[in-house]
Amino acid sequence: MEDPKKVAFYTLGCKLNFSETSTIARSFKDEGFARVDFSEAADIYVINTCSVTDNADKRFKTIVKQAQKANENAFVIAVGCYAQLKPEELAAVDGVDMVLGATEKFKITNYLNDLTKNDMGEVHSCEIEEADFYVGSYSFGDRTRAFLKVQDGCDYKCTYCTIPLARGISRSDSLENVLENAKKISEKGIKEIVLTGVNIGDYGKGEFGNKKHEHTFLDLVKGLDTVEGIERLRISSIEPNLLKNETIDFVAQSKAFVPHFHIPLQSGSNEVLKAMRRRYMKELYVDRVTKIKEVMPDACIGVDVIVGFPGETDEYFIDTYNFLNELDISYLHVFTYSERENTPAAEMDAVVPLKVRKKRSKMLRGLSAKKRRAFYETQLGKTKTVLFEGENKEGYIHGFTENYVKVKTPWDPALVNTLHQVELQEIGEDGIVRFSYVEEKAVV
Repeated sequence: MEDPKKVAFYTLGCKLNFSETSTIARSFKDEGFARVDFSEAADIYVINTCSVTDNADKRFKTIVKQAQKANENAFVIAVGCYAQLKPEELAAVDGVDMVLGATEKFKITNYLNDLTKNDMGEVHSCEIEEADFYVGSYSFGDRTRAFLKVQDGCDYKCTYCTIPLARGISRSDSLENVLENAKKISEKGIKEIVLTGVNIGDYGKGEFGNKKHEHTFLDLVKGLDTVEGIERLRISSIEPNLLKNETIDFVAQSKAFVPHFHIPLQSGSNEVLKAMRRRYMKELYVDRVTKIKEVMPDACIGVDVIVGFPGETDEYFIDTYNFLNELDISYLHVFTYSERENTPAAEMDAVVPLKVRKKRSKMLRGLSAKKRRAFYETQLGKTKTVLFEGENKEGYIHGFTENYVKVKTPWDPALVNTLHQVELQEIGEDGIVRFSYVEEKAVV
């Protein structure tokens, strides 16, 4: 009997991409392919691309070379956001044989009749307007956590962003489907689900992006809270204008949703927010943070912020810095603005020099470290529940509390994917918290 053909995957970018890679991988498995690690020799290499930062664009060529090194005769396929935005550019990269756009990537195995290497990559790419159907996805980041896709696409017109061009209109999975996928995850013994999508607070728009909201984000949250066997549910990233009081109140008393929110801000200057075409002012952001802390004092709040947007003067940047410094938040994800083709921001005047962007980015990263430590300090002496992860990192096993405090203890494989009540004791030199068990390794 002939050995099965081998396929390997590499994912760049966000949690959503990871969930979609897993779905694509399952379609290969259904066709009889054997999945191997990307560093091993395979017949087909699939690279799921990202276009959010310049860095992700540049990394693509390096990854193609890595695949060629493992097997120079392998068939290399590019999918994902960058593949939708610039298919011809990717097809021209040496070693790339096929590029599939936003709708084609989920039918990938239909394109595999001929695996002969090409001089130039073959492109199968739709107009983004055709990306009007929904494909549900979920992935297992490791044995402890799964990313569950609930929504795709975006109807917002932020001036810096290419995601609507890469992923199309906002559309959602049916509640029935989401709950079915959550049950499948639960049956695999996974303890935590992270909800993912492009704009998950917009959940409810039908399969074809119609405006009829059959279910709301609150319905989704309430439905998932009833799934048996899932110990933790985490909302990945939600726009401040879509995070409603009802959702915050529900999470505060929910059995599975954890007190951890990631809320994009992008700028602490209302003038910059207007230029970005964000759908809120900073006052609303303060209101959301205040509400969360009111009902969940120990909640962890993460913030996305972009530095160096066109027109961000020194004064506007200092406004952002001071705003974040005074806000009761826990950590920052800092993005240095980079020009993206076909976005209004790329045409704007008052461009911030790259050197200044990098300096501002460094300042905010320093603030993030300070904020995280200050948040961790408020948690010392408290009893929390830790879910341990599956990797041995230099003799230690790491885990996270429900409110996203990172802890570590000497490696013990028996701890993987188990929950334990601990008392948080001290912050180590590496910024990670040490703890003691409330009851000797008592599993919750």
